[in-house]
Amino acid sequence: MAAQIIPCSSPSSSSSLAFPSEFNLCNPRKCCFSRWVSQVCPRIRTRNHFRIKTSNGHPLNAVSMQGGMDGNPLAKGINPEEQEDFFIDISDGEEAHSTLSITVVGASGDLAKKKIFPALFALYYEDWLPENFVIFGYARTKLTDEELRNMISRTLTCRIDKRANCEDKMEQFLKRCFYHSGEYSSEEHFAELDSKLKEKEAGKRSNRLFYLSIPPNIFVDVVRCASRKASSANGWTRVIVEKPFGRDSESSAELTRCLKKYLTEEQIFRIDHYLGKELVENLSVLRFSNLVFEPLWSRNYIRNVQFIFSEDFGTEGRGGYFDNYGIIRDIMQNHLLQILALFAMETPVSLDAEDIRNEKVKVLRSMKPLELEDVIIGQYKGHNKGGRTYPGYIDDSTVPSNSITPTFAAAALFINNARWDGVPFLMKAGKALHRKRAEIRVQFRHVPGNLYKRNFGTDLDKATNELVLRVQPDEAIYLKINNKVPGLGMRLDRSDLNLLYRARYPSEIPDAYERLLLDAIAGERRLFIRSDELDAAWSLFTPLLKELEAKKIAPELYPYGSRGPVGAHYLAAKYNVRWGDLGGDDD
Repeated sequence: MAAQIIPCSSPSSSSSLAFPSEFNLCNPRKCCFSRWVSQVCPRIRTRNHFRIKTSNGHPLNAVSMQGGMDGNPLAKGINPEEQEDFFIDISDGEEAHSTLSITVVGASGDLAKKKIFPALFALYYEDWLPENFVIFGYARTKLTDEELRNMISRTLTCRIDKRANCEDKMEQFLKRCFYHSGEYSSEEHFAELDSKLKEKEAGKRSNRLFYLSIPPNIFVDVVRCASRKASSANGWTRVIVEKPFGRDSESSAELTRCLKKYLTEEQIFRIDHYLGKELVENLSVLRFSNLVFEPLWSRNYIRNVQFIFSEDFGTEGRGGYFDNYGIIRDIMQNHLLQILALFAMETPVSLDAEDIRNEKVKVLRSMKPLELEDVIIGQYKGHNKGGRTYPGYIDDSTVPSNSITPTFAAAALFINNARWDGVPFLMKAGKALHRKRAEIRVQFRHVPGNLYKRNFGTDLDKATNELVLRVQPDEAIYLKINNKVPGLGMRLDRSDLNLLYRARYPSEIPDAYERLLLDAIAGERRLFIRSDELDAAWSLFTPLLKELEAKKIAPELYPYGSRGPVGAHYLAAKYNVRWGDLGGDDD
């Protein structure tokens, strides 16, 4: 049975976790006048081994004095044109008098063990966490501190390029990890957690981050208890909320309304880990900082854009959760749609979180809701391959035998604005396919009056330039171009201009959760989802989802390990598109 969002009892007049601006440490960490820093602030020192910056490049925890120069006695003698170039780093003073407390709610679950604790350790290993920090695990499971440490130590790894002091770092990190067992709806148990946090914080100003690694039906209970009994009294309190954010527009809006009884929008960090992936982060850099791409980024040169997500495994014993949501809710409505919005947005005013999210919302609001005729759904079935038998989706013991939940979906979406009018944006996501891959493929238009079209025969698609951003695995960016094969004849070949990350950047790429956790600590919201953004996303998919469920439309079956249902090819052909990942090569 699907997890349900329980309606709130009554609206609240104010947020329990709203604090004065002087406790907000997410402002730029610089203030002016470094010329006289040694005279005015002799106690301020630079710490080379610790200097938190967000993934946006802005330092953490600072007081901005922009616009505050006039009349300031400390600013005398500094020319106006020089003011922006002088800074004081006040991080050490703030850090010495504050602590960071991170509570992982649902600490005994798979996500916490496999992703959250390893990401926190990676941040600690690379000196991204402040000097004064503590981590608490909270769950119903009865564990001691030592049992928690033993549990998470099995999943901790060190960076591949820095192994010398790995064991020492791991031991130091585990000493900062503690555990408190309690019910998710018990204010008394959260009050006990608060007492333990205060003991570790030792009277310093406390900044608290709660990571909700729990089912959505208990989000509100936890937030209520944490806000009333375990929020910071003199610093900031933030809450990271994992997807799913509801099952449709109505349940998502109800969840948001309930959370906002106890939190402000600025305290809610709705995490979509795909936004923290390196290639997704690089998408805007590639477009906005390279003159060669920005002029091409429109309907004038781009024929179609494809967002492809495929896994080479099925649910395999974990179908209980998946059957309540399906591939559209699990992947397309969040991961792929978020990447689409980043890809298609107009140039933001700045790299500020609100400016970027404003542009993403504009894209989502310019799109028309999906219709059934533009969607294909499928479900994998059992298959024998290479002497091995692969089970079908309904062969999973955790899945109902009559389930029609889709494990595959393909859809065509359109953006009704001047830049993208008429360009099909195709999404495809599925489980138990022929390979694991997540990528963005940009297929450009044919060259008008191509002098070499005779060399390509009748299939001009083979001559189409294509930009590919491979998000995972083996991160890469490559551009398919047409090239003459060396020799006396005129034979053309399709070649790649290739940036393979593992060849160009030998250091290990940080996990998406590391980047997102660091940004949440810094108060950087650029990679998190705003409530109106969430509403706009659900409005595109809710009518389709309701129609699929009301009409009980059966998915097209496809063999485990195949390229998916045949219907996906017909959908692409309807808009004169060929799926880029089916070209026969293994790029």
